[in-house]
Amino acid sequence: MRSSRCLLILLFSILLLPGCAHVERRTLETTAYCGCQQCCSWERGSWKFLKLDFWNTYYDAGPDKGKPYRGHTAGGGKPRQPNPGLISTDSLVHPWMIPPRIVLFPWLGLPHPGTVAADTKYYPFGTIMYVPGYGEGVVEDRGSAIKGSKRIDLYFNSHQKAQEWGRQKLPVKIKE
Repeated sequence: MRSSRCLLILLFSILLLPGCAHVERRTLETTAYCGCQQCCSWERGSWKFLKLDFWNTYYDAGPDKGKPYRGHTAGGGKPRQPNPGLISTDSLVHPWMIPPRIVLFPWLGLPHPGTVAADTKYYPFGTIMYVPGYGEGVVEDRGSAIKGSKRIDLYFNSHQKAQEWGRQKLPVKIKE
């Protein structure tokens, strides 16, 4: 009887403990960015070619000035805004959008986290963060102006959405 109880406790511990991650809550200053010229400091065409290569984009400021701009994160992927998936609070608010999403855009029903830019000394690539009003994001980028453990940047698909977000101090859940 006693050994079966110990075995049950051991089995229960093995099943639950690996799934438990350390979650920390911090108030962070969040700013928004998108992939536009203003946010990422790039321009079309190089003065080296008298701006005739307008199909190419180049950094026009910062340490990468003059190098090609491809719009990738420091982690190598494409930045993206979070998508909570088909089953989310957005589906409850706009239930009439469920059928068109399923029929026309089924891949949009798949959830995925957004891109967060942070100082990788404090938050290494892969750190998962939950930001109220933005959703879940993963640290995949670092910004030149993001220094310290109290600032992060959140990626948005449009410059207008990024401007609407602006700069906010919010309680963020951090899962490492």
